Amino acid sequence: MKFSLRFNNDLPARDYVTYAQAAEAAGFDQFWVSNDLFLRSAPVILAAIATATERIEIGTCILNPYTIHPAEIAMMAATLDELSKGRFNLGISSGAEDFIGWLGLDFDLPRTRIVESIHAINKLTSNEKAATRGRVLRWTEEAWLRFEASRRVPIYLGAMSPKMLEEIGAIADGGLPLLFPPEHYENILPHVEQGLERGGRVLDEIDLAACIWCSISADQEAAEAALADKIAYYGHAMSPLILGQLGLTQQDFEPIRRAYHLEGDTEGARRMVTPQMLRIGIVGGTDALIERLEGLAQLGVRHLSFGPPLGPDIMAAIEVIGRDVIPRYKQQ
Repeated sequence: MKFSLRFNNDLPARDYVTYAQAAEAAGFDQFWVSNDLFLRSAPVILAAIATATERIEIGTCILNPYTIHPAEIAMMAATLDELSKGRFNLGISSGAEDFIGWLGLDFDLPRTRIVESIHAINKLTSNEKAATRGRVLRWTEEAWLRFEASRRVPIYLGAMSPKMLEEIGAIADGGLPLLFPPEHYENILPHVEQGLERGGRVLDEIDLAACIWCSISADQEAAEAALADKIAYYGHAMSPLILGQLGLTQQDFEPIRRAYHLEGDTEGARRMVTPQMLRIGIVGGTDALIERLEGLAQLGVRHLSFGPPLGPDIMAAIEVIGRDVIPRYKQQ
């Protein structure tokens, strides 16, 4: 079993180094940082982590080829892999249409754009020419890295929709499917397996992370408040496939979206998050966490990935997972 932590890029930059060092000491295998728009830059944060840690792998969750050109994504990936001495993983996907729309960009052909970008980036970090005549990418023979990448950088595909989940199995080295709620793993796996069949591969050939949200604390009220904040920010952008698991729709989040993103009423938005919405993640102490992880372990999950908010005290949450969860599942 692998274990990883995922963070949003909304914290003070220096905090990530502290948390990454704690995660490395606690036995985590990977440390991921998102690159959501108008927050802190994940590549910069990961460069700092690379120089402050020795063993733990680092990665982006995720970069998108709309706001960053795939050629520049390849440059970043190869550079961060060089800096970290082969510990970088590139998390990539199309991003959320709503957020891309903030920039006035057309969210066109997301699946095609991702597939073509992955093929091109793989060529570049394999030190090959990446000329392509795709539907989106039109690169000439001059498309190649002018420095030698140390290896082909592993690519993890972030996904929520059925078609993108399928591409995890077909073309990626790993997957970052969002399991909101955790029990959603049963529903995403068939889509990944369809892609594996198309790509002539088996599940053991990829690193499929079970990506969950958790807010860990013995103080139930504080734990719920921390998770409610994340749900208020992101809930409206989740796919119908995810929300349907809880009997929710994107329309249920519309008042919350307006309050948070348009009116700046973050406290009001948090208050509108319901107990039903909180089931998107895991809230509470160790017992609550273990109770819902057991189902994932029984389904054969081989990589548990814990995401924000993690709790009102992030360091305490890292210590709890390292003490109570990692030893319990390490040999599975």
